[in-house]
Amino acid sequence: MSFEDDAKKVAKLASTGMASTLINGQTLHSFFDFGIASNIDELEQNAKVQISKKVKKILNQIDLIVIDEVSMVSDTLFDMIALRIKQAEFSGVILIVGDFLQLPPVVKGYEEVRFAFESKAWNNFNFKTITLTHIYRTDDVEFIKLLSNIRAGYVDESIHNSLNEFIKPLAKDVSDFTFLFGKNNSALLHNKMQLEFIENELFIKKAQVIKHLKSVKEKEIKNFMNDARIDDELELKVGVPVLFTRNSWNYFNGERGEVINVDDKYIYVVKQDKKVVKLETVAQDKKRWVEKSIDGKKQMIEESSFSIYQYPIKLAFAITIHKSQGMSIQDLIIQTNEIFAPSQFYVALSRSSEPKRLNLIAPQKQWHELIFVNNKALAFVNEGKN
Repeated sequence: MSFEDDAKKVAKLASTGMASTLINGQTLHSFFDFGIASNIDELEQNAKVQISKKVKKILNQIDLIVIDEVSMVSDTLFDMIALRIKQAEFSGVILIVGDFLQLPPVVKGYEEVRFAFESKAWNNFNFKTITLTHIYRTDDVEFIKLLSNIRAGYVDESIHNSLNEFIKPLAKDVSDFTFLFGKNNSALLHNKMQLEFIENELFIKKAQVIKHLKSVKEKEIKNFMNDARIDDELELKVGVPVLFTRNSWNYFNGERGEVINVDDKYIYVVKQDKKVVKLETVAQDKKRWVEKSIDGKKQMIEESSFSIYQYPIKLAFAITIHKSQGMSIQDLIIQTNEIFAPSQFYVALSRSSEPKRLNLIAPQKQWHELIFVNNKALAFVNEGKN
């Protein structure tokens, strides 16, 4: 029995639009009404430091707050969350989910990365740590050991040799593989070039937007689409490989298929198990909490301010490491020369669900220069084990 099945109210939140989309939730900024502020000083400057009546009402009725992908939450963002929790005198449960040895908070320029656990407010919550140990993406024991070491930033001669085994000659036709790039422009360019090689007719599927509120602005829709990685115009041809970007009963996030037919309403995709999926557009909603009268009693309920309908697929020629969040990919080529952030190589490597079909581009650096972690994150995680 889940919280929601038990008629409890759950706020599902994440720091980025992409992460919140995957849990069908909201961003932290939207839910807590932070506007564009990134710290408490900016909240004051933007006249948002005081909690609004609406946010206070919502928090008074919420039973559980879930914050996903906590590694991407900065200390200053966590300070703002703690402020709202205190202002509302929130009495429910807070569940924080994630791995601090994955993608860190995004910072401007050369600013120091500071995590949620570095917030002054962190220790006030007295979080209890629960470590999940079962890996669902792969059951390859040796690969799981390799991932564990790389997650901790550990490299020795054995790991060095194991990684070298994934450097294989690439076939002339790499269209059966998904390239994982560190940079967005590289992924876009690779997809465009590979799409041009296919001589079939080009289909462009434009996202459909339905506004449930007249007050919704075009800029808000555009920002949501960018954050949630929804293509305004999805370009496809019969014969192109695609990755599913959502989970459903007949496909999963990162599963690969090939477009075999396109008509006005459906895209037909044959998966690697030869099963054909008749794909319709899927709605992605911008959620908000509003007060409604239900059976004569005022309640806060979650509803959509607008919905965007688009097919839940992306071209499978290439994707960025950030956009591969939550994916399990079988046929993978990792461009190691675009690894630039702590834990980025681990995140890329851990997308692989079939290590025998994993390829690494030979790095121009040594492996130990790619396999590095944020020392503060490592110390915090190790401390939690003791």
